[in-house]
Amino acid sequence: MKQLDSTRETAEVCRSANLSKGYAAAFATVAIWSLPSLFMYYLNRFYDPWAQNFYRYSVACIAIAPLVVWRIRRGGPRIDMRAIALCLVPCVPNVIHQITQVMALFYIGPGVYTIFTRASVIFTALLALAFFPEERSVIRQWQFQLGTLLGLVGAFGVVWFQANAESHARHIALPGLLIAFTATFCWALYGVLIKRPSARLGSIRSFGIVSFITSALLFPLTLAFGNIDTPIHAGIKANLVLIISAVTCNTLAHVLYYVAIHEIGVALAQTLQLLCPAAAMALSAWIFHERLTQAQVWSAAVLLLGAFLAMQTKPIATTEAAENI
Repeated sequence: MKQLDSTRETAEVCRSANLSKGYAAAFATVAIWSLPSLFMYYLNRFYDPWAQNFYRYSVACIAIAPLVVWRIRRGGPRIDMRAIALCLVPCVPNVIHQITQVMALFYIGPGVYTIFTRASVIFTALLALAFFPEERSVIRQWQFQLGTLLGLVGAFGVVWFQANAESHARHIALPGLLIAFTATFCWALYGVLIKRPSARLGSIRSFGIVSFITSALLFPLTLAFGNIDTPIHAGIKANLVLIISAVTCNTLAHVLYYVAIHEIGVALAQTLQLLCPAAAMALSAWIFHERLTQAQVWSAAVLLLGAFLAMQTKPIATTEAAENI
């Protein structure tokens, strides 16, 4: 009897330790994923959108490589031409997303953009309905219907009520609005398309392949439209910021998020990501003196409420969109 009680106590201690590890990983991920838009906004002073993304993904590819090798040595799916072909199609919208999100930061602040990207949950769910028949039952749930409506209205409001700094107009310039929507939509499309390759290869292998292909696709684009020699002129500080952003926001956060979903579950780990906009907005206000208008505050609240409701339906592709960041 004493042995049974001792076993139960040991199991409870292990469970408590695992939960603590899961929550620590989840909140570390929230902290890290509050930073990408701030890093990109800062790097816009030194890097053009093409070069910034090429070098960020190249660094991320190098950083994830040891983990990919470690996973391969442990067994599992091989990385061959078929695996690369599986990941190639999702990389196209990923490249468009990476370029347009940096361009969007010329029109809106990093805090506003982080809030706006929560709409990707809505777009991902809508795309999942088209791509995956098994998820079409989701559309009949009232949480999804109401969440989608609130999310789209809130997303439009957050960006539309962004003042145009160049002309002192009360609304964002139309190109900025289109670029921001394109960035978020392409991120959602990437999340849906990467679902099956990620399920087949695993998170680390798929991200390793995606980072390599994305870097390869960005290289000729940088040669054609950007400045490939930017690191030479950007200075040590800017280059160091780029390396830190790539290693933390791409590689480290990716690993931590998988620790979180393993220990505390996908639903809770994903819901905690709604804290990212608040953290990003606070940091942006402190560092870049960014401020939201009253209309943007209300729109942000509507958007986050809509995203929260949509996540309660837990469609598979919506979940994997967050997992494959």
